[in-house]
Amino acid sequence: MKVESFVRILGADFYTGVPDSQLRPLCDYLMDVYGTDPGHHVIAANEGNSAAMAAGYHLATGKVPVVYMQNSGEGNIINPAASLLNPEVYGIPVIFVIGWRGQPGVHDEPQHVYQGRVTVKLLEDMEISHFLVTKETTEQKLMEAMERFRGRLKTGQDVAFVIEKNALTYDKKLQYRNSFSINREEAIRHILDKTGEDPVVSTTGKISRELFEIREEKKQGHGRDFLTVGSMGHASSIAFGIALQKPGKKVWCIDGDGAMLMHMGAMAVIGANTPQNLIHIVINNGAHETVGGMPTVADLLDLPAMARAAGYEYAVSVSTLEELDRELALTKFASQLTFIEVKAAMGSRANLGRPTTAPKENKDAFMTFLREG
Repeated sequence: MKVESFVRILGADFYTGVPDSQLRPLCDYLMDVYGTDPGHHVIAANEGNSAAMAAGYHLATGKVPVVYMQNSGEGNIINPAASLLNPEVYGIPVIFVIGWRGQPGVHDEPQHVYQGRVTVKLLEDMEISHFLVTKETTEQKLMEAMERFRGRLKTGQDVAFVIEKNALTYDKKLQYRNSFSINREEAIRHILDKTGEDPVVSTTGKISRELFEIREEKKQGHGRDFLTVGSMGHASSIAFGIALQKPGKKVWCIDGDGAMLMHMGAMAVIGANTPQNLIHIVINNGAHETVGGMPTVADLLDLPAMARAAGYEYAVSVSTLEELDRELALTKFASQLTFIEVKAAMGSRANLGRPTTAPKENKDAFMTFLREG
């Protein structure tokens, strides 16, 4: 189905959410038509943030908003869906549009398999009526579903459209760019040159994929690295937990801007506890690149100032590899909570692969390394 028809049938004029590759046609359409005009379209930090923003929109206008997300974001909406939107609380109607990663019977990455299996069950448990949009769904069927949903929305109930792979199409495929020059994979190479035998925690998406392939190329093994292939936004907290229990080890976290923004409160907790052995590196390309390149707000922010305000003892931004190397050399031998922002270009190798080890293999090897390394 063409995304223009999908949007027309939903009949909403305010969208907020977190980009998803399965929803790339919708995301591109919204960016093409609205950009980031906050009156019609806001790319949020996380899905719960979107649900609350949607609630505010309804309170101010009386109209029904749309919240879009990958199904991995269902966990982030459970609290606002249950304790804010629910008819037994405020009864605020929202249309959820959910990309179905890990759909049973459709091959996907390991972090999506369980989430895919429980996607519909979670909606049912939250008493959110849903309609499955497939490649075969006609406009007539979608209109009939929307007509049924309007009755529920009028009584303050939420509804959801679950979107199968390739169910939506858009003739345009937007290209996203920034003005930074550092290549992300090259930056990771420079970082790994300094980490040595220290443990590394990497965030969701291409950062972990590139780290894995660099280790493969160098035949270094993967025991030193914990690849956070799911659980977006939590890599820094994982690294913090390790740093607290392994005070004699320098712990490096290679984070992304979208992930850092998703659960930014973690930085306040990290800063308040000031682990002297944690180095938090955020590779900032101002984009959700792994799912298509839609923008984050990170390139509008002074991330080092935010880190310092949260309690990080040293925080700096670099925009060249020479600056990065200098900061890494200083950091390697310093004993202070450190934050390094790396302003990086968008883009990756066309042949970039994915980790070939299972998550449990990665966990076991990493725990062995922490115990024996």
